[in-house]
Amino acid sequence: MAESMDKKRYPNNTLPFKDPAAALADARHEFGEHGGINMSIEASATFTVMEPDTMRRIFSGELGPDRDFFVYSRHFNPTVLNLSRLMAAMEGTEAAYCTASGMSAISAVLLQICSAGGHLVASRKLYGGTYALLSHFLRRACGITTSFVDIGDLERVDKEIVEGKTKVLYFESISNPSLSVANVPELCKIAHAKGVTVVVDNTFAPMVMSPARLGADVVVHSISKFISGGADVIAGAVCGPARLVNSMMDMHQGSLMLLGPTMNPKVAFDLSERLPHLGLRMKEHCRRAAIFAARMQKLGLKVYYPGLEDHPDHKLLKSMANEGYGYGGLLCIDMETEERAYRLMNALQNATQFGLMAVSLGYYETLMSCSGSSTSSEMNEEEKALAGISPGLVRMSIGYTGTLEQKWSQFERAVTRMNLA
Repeated sequence: MAESMDKKRYPNNTLPFKDPAAALADARHEFGEHGGINMSIEASATFTVMEPDTMRRIFSGELGPDRDFFVYSRHFNPTVLNLSRLMAAMEGTEAAYCTASGMSAISAVLLQICSAGGHLVASRKLYGGTYALLSHFLRRACGITTSFVDIGDLERVDKEIVEGKTKVLYFESISNPSLSVANVPELCKIAHAKGVTVVVDNTFAPMVMSPARLGADVVVHSISKFISGGADVIAGAVCGPARLVNSMMDMHQGSLMLLGPTMNPKVAFDLSERLPHLGLRMKEHCRRAAIFAARMQKLGLKVYYPGLEDHPDHKLLKSMANEGYGYGGLLCIDMETEERAYRLMNALQNATQFGLMAVSLGYYETLMSCSGSSTSSEMNEEEKALAGISPGLVRMSIGYTGTLEQKWSQFERAVTRMNLA
């Protein structure tokens, strides 16, 4: 089940650079069955064939979706495939396929590349669910071990990668929740020099960063977040070489085919209608986050946002970011203690209506959570400290409803209510 993915075997994974919005606009437009400007939804679970031998040829791999042959929607579905093509266009990869969740995308990729007893090197600054998958589940279920490192320490990353043993280097482009920025080009150079596949979670930075164009082999997404924008679907995506994506759908050895995290085609249709305006939404998320972060800092709050010039990774992100999209739609405020974090969020939601206390991100309303006691609760106290997560760290996904000044007034009133300013 292992899949080696060095640059010699996959020379055409990354396409020539193109602005993500321009790439989406240039992608093939699927019209409806009767000439509708929107594509039709292929809701069938199974597909008929015209000749008896065709089914054998599909199952043997001789015929497939590239020639418009479909057999069963857990394998390939035309509507899901169309959304997947759009995701590949946006990320600049040769291929993609969409899944039922972001975690299923991550799990399927790692299980396709790594065999039992395999080894990964991963950032210690990860979403709590991913951290639990790598530190507990894969080790228990498959004997796959993970060495967690500070990926800002490039020498340490190099030392932890064991040539011939390590299969994957895994990290987030912008980390959840600490908002550290990964040096994608340099990390890729280190990994590729030892024949290791680089998998990057770009959930926090769609449009803002293009990891594949910076050297990454595979890009994964939780589409549930910014790409969806409505907090109403759970979905994921794997973007990478066609050979890898096809191997994940193999009838006998494919992690997506055999584990079955299948995206509903009705969800795929809905999401394909949202991708065209993702660029506009991301620009406004990022614009407001940058303005709020600067103003919060002036109030004396301890703010983490990579768009601030004093953020340790500001210059790095600026050197890698796609022009015009900003520095991300999330910021963090360190209130130092859990009690103070709770007081702030309570005032922001229940007194001034600045935002909502909820996990997830990328919604049109601002969402707030205390990461240490929620989305990073899978980590113990030592692990949280190493990941830069204090007990009072409040993660904010900045929305774009209302006017900017209206929302800022709501924030100021909450801060005044707490006597923080």
